[in-house]
Amino acid sequence: SSGINAEWPLRPGMVAFADVDVALLLGAFPRLKGMERKDLLAKNNDIFRVTGKAIDSVGKKSIKVVVVGNPCNTNALTCMKNAPSIPKENFTCLTRLDQNRAKSQLAHKLGVSVSQIMNVIIWGNHSGTQFPDARHASVVLNGVIQPLTGALSDDAWIKSDFITTVQSRGAAVIKARGLSSAMSAAKAIGDHTRDWWFGTKEGEFTSMGVISDGSYNIPAGIIYSFPVTIQAGGKWSIVQGLKQDDFATEKMVATYNELQEEATEAAKLAAEADN
Repeated sequence: SSGINAEWPLRPGMVAFADVDVALLLGAFPRLKGMERKDLLAKNNDIFRVTGKAIDSVGKKSIKVVVVGNPCNTNALTCMKNAPSIPKENFTCLTRLDQNRAKSQLAHKLGVSVSQIMNVIIWGNHSGTQFPDARHASVVLNGVIQPLTGALSDDAWIKSDFITTVQSRGAAVIKARGLSSAMSAAKAIGDHTRDWWFGTKEGEFTSMGVISDGSYNIPAGIIYSFPVTIQAGGKWSIVQGLKQDDFATEKMVATYNELQEEATEAAKLAAEADN
């Protein structure tokens, strides 16, 4: 794998992405004090347009791209759109950190190890609108896999504090230490990349920001976090058939709306840059 500084300018003979199997795009322009979201999108739009063109120019057609720098969903979309020769399925963004945080919350609540929790989902944007979903999760108790919601029996908590704690965890870390998370983010990147390369375990799925295809009534064409299963070698598939109630649908649509707003603004910025 290779970590690349996404701000390198594209130039003749550039080889930063040549022969790379996995590109971990860690860097992005941070949101500074007083900066409007539009300004943040504009800065990162420039960075990831250049990065996408570089990947398109010299990258393998099999390259796997993991975008970590925020706003990672829209940065991944921008990068993908500027690398038309690379399959859209080869661009993902990191929501595994959110999934790991969600699993930790559930494990703590149940008094079990994180390794006993599986199939927690992060839907949508890696932002405060994300929807951490425990309704389809399982827990291993006394060697038996059982529905997590039945073991927990606290639907009110799952629909309130659980969600808001995961949504705001990143901000809480920054407030506590003055910096964003480091080791937990690094572990999540490793988890994401390992599963994408080697595949998910039988009966388990994971969350990744991937190109939407209309599943769960999320319109096609944006990078949205879905539950996916992955075959060894990297072919992923969105898990189908998970039942959604009105509560879940509302949350999933809200985070989609934010992503669509970002995508529209990014497209506008790209058009302005091309004129």
